Amino acid sequence: MDSKKPDAHMGVAEWLLLCLLSLLWGCSFLFVELALLDIPVFTVALGRTGIAAAFLILFVVTKRLPLSQSMHRWPEFVLLGALRGAIPICLIVWAQTRIDSGLAGILNSTSPLFTMILAHLLTSDDRLSPQKLAGCAIGIVGVAVMIGIDFLHGLGNNVLGQFAMLGATCCYGFAAVYGRRFKNTPHAVSAAGMLLGATVLILPAALILERPWTLHPGVLSLGALIGLALFSTALAFVVWFRLIQTAGPSNTSLVTFIIPFTALVLGVLLLGEEPTGSSIFGLLIILTGLGVTQLRVFRRAPITQRST
Repeated sequence: MDSKKPDAHMGVAEWLLLCLLSLLWGCSFLFVELALLDIPVFTVALGRTGIAAAFLILFVVTKRLPLSQSMHRWPEFVLLGALRGAIPICLIVWAQTRIDSGLAGILNSTSPLFTMILAHLLTSDDRLSPQKLAGCAIGIVGVAVMIGIDFLHGLGNNVLGQFAMLGATCCYGFAAVYGRRFKNTPHAVSAAGMLLGATVLILPAALILERPWTLHPGVLSLGALIGLALFSTALAFVVWFRLIQTAGPSNTSLVTFIIPFTALVLGVLLLGEEPTGSSIFGLLIILTGLGVTQLRVFRRAPITQRST
């Protein structure tokens, strides 16, 4: 392990892409909420990954990108599809049958806590600094504030939904580190392969448990599923692969500190949800953790080599 290798950092382009990714993924909670009106859990997950994979494969073929040359990495795509697609997507969609989209978005912001620790243990250029550690600690306090009341009650589906979201964010940490293996693969090809792998994994559960061919979803649910697949999945994962390579896992994971704003605001304005005081207070604490982490990023950026 090369401890002298410099940390990846965030330039202007990376911050702009991070904001775009936060919008794309922030909208996903609204899309899922609407899709679930008429479509069951695994079918939503299957539609999300399957439509996105088909779109990206069409894009890759149209642009004549080297898809066929990457097929020898199929087992790796399947593993990444499990870590970043099948497992967390199913957990998130199931969780949103138990908790509202605003809370789902807030809990999703715990991803940096897992990613920073895993990146420190598994990489040589994404180390856990005192500032990162402080940001993680503050974020953990924020999560505890948000789920504390239900957790103390000890029972109830809401608690199960919250822990499903936390399980998904832990998967994100492993996926962010593993995704760096695809550095020399075009981002659209990597995203297509990963989503195709996720689709293969989700397909049996959807076919056996939900029989999607018997469903009759409305226009609103279908439209939400298509938006979820094209914008919050296909486009979002192309951006995600770009950021993983140029900014590193820890910095890319900061997107989930921004997402709660989008998810919470959309839930309130469009779904009529009412966030609790503990959710808002927990959000503020988590964002304080982001601020601590940003101080590290902005302070190091002037003396760090530009990313290539």
